[in-house]
Amino acid sequence: MTLPNTSRRQWLRRAALTGAGLAVLPALRLGARPASPALLSGFAEYLPQLEWERRLAGRPELQARMLANENPYGPSPKAIEAIAASASTGNRYQHEAAAELLTMIAEYEGVPEDHIMVSPGSSDVLEKMAIVHFKDGGNVVAADPAYMSLIKVTMGMGGDWNKVKLTDDWAHDLPAMKAAINEETKLVYVCNPNNPTGTLTDNIELRQFCRDVAGTVPVFVDEAYLEYLPDYKSKTMVPLIKEGKNVIVARTFSKVHGMAGLRVGYAVALPETLEKVYQISRGNMGLCKTSVEGAMASMRDTEFQKMSVKLNDDFREQTYAGLEAMGLSYIPSVTSFILFPIAMPGEAFLEGMFDKGVGVRSFDVHGKDYCRVSIGKPEEVDLFLSALKQVLV
Repeated sequence: MTLPNTSRRQWLRRAALTGAGLAVLPALRLGARPASPALLSGFAEYLPQLEWERRLAGRPELQARMLANENPYGPSPKAIEAIAASASTGNRYQHEAAAELLTMIAEYEGVPEDHIMVSPGSSDVLEKMAIVHFKDGGNVVAADPAYMSLIKVTMGMGGDWNKVKLTDDWAHDLPAMKAAINEETKLVYVCNPNNPTGTLTDNIELRQFCRDVAGTVPVFVDEAYLEYLPDYKSKTMVPLIKEGKNVIVARTFSKVHGMAGLRVGYAVALPETLEKVYQISRGNMGLCKTSVEGAMASMRDTEFQKMSVKLNDDFREQTYAGLEAMGLSYIPSVTSFILFPIAMPGEAFLEGMFDKGVGVRSFDVHGKDYCRVSIGKPEEVDLFLSALKQVLV
């Protein structure tokens, strides 16, 4: 595919941004509001791989890795083939391939190419948006609990988290979030479906919320898990961006596409919003050519995507049945993970599960301990349920 002249000029200008842009970052942290220690020491609590390394030390390899919401069936065989074929050209930069992927994504989302930013995973989008919006402080209005990537970087930049508790049915409390916006609010963050709860906020209500709010403050909607829904195209907030609303949507190839370790994601937003990121970072420079080629092949492999969703649905039901057989309640999920309460301290629970070769996560939600388990293959679900019976005594 070739880019139109205007789009190619835009892309070349962005690709030509030098490391001087990145050099701005230390200066951003030296402003009137100094960066929180969370930017350094706090990330040790936030980055899950550090927790896993500590727990896995001295233990055998996990028999069931159900702690990171990874797709156990990916990448697509076609993606693997494309990755292997492109490895021999790894001596060349990925700019042309990244431009082609950007074109594919723009066509898929139905927006102009200057509304797309390709990135190494959607976490990169979350964190860079936090950097550019909170370099001078302010607050982010977001749910509690929520996915913490953007929130932690916000606090690391010297900003604050204006927490809004989820509703009793675990949806975003949109009226309360709207009321929480004040003169210091720089961004509203909505993870939908939400992590770690796996729950969905009504798309019609969310769309109206975005229309009401985005004229005052940008709304970031993280749709990492939306593709697990059978009719997800009807629930995305991308149409609002087409209307010119100041909404940012993030997507990832880490979940349905099964490419978590290959790091490809993207943002859909207004060009002026993306330009703020391009001022501090060369948009596609963090991408790997092999990953980009794999992402394009995966986009074409719609049968693999359908299989991923179907198997996830099947074994989520298997997990539900096992929890119910043990008399355990859970929060119904539309994603690739389930959150449920546990009647023991989270730390002791994790130690017990890891000792039995099963990796899961624990969360403290408003003073109560919960387990989040990712949906695995059937044999992994069986191992998880067996360990759970032994640990929850």
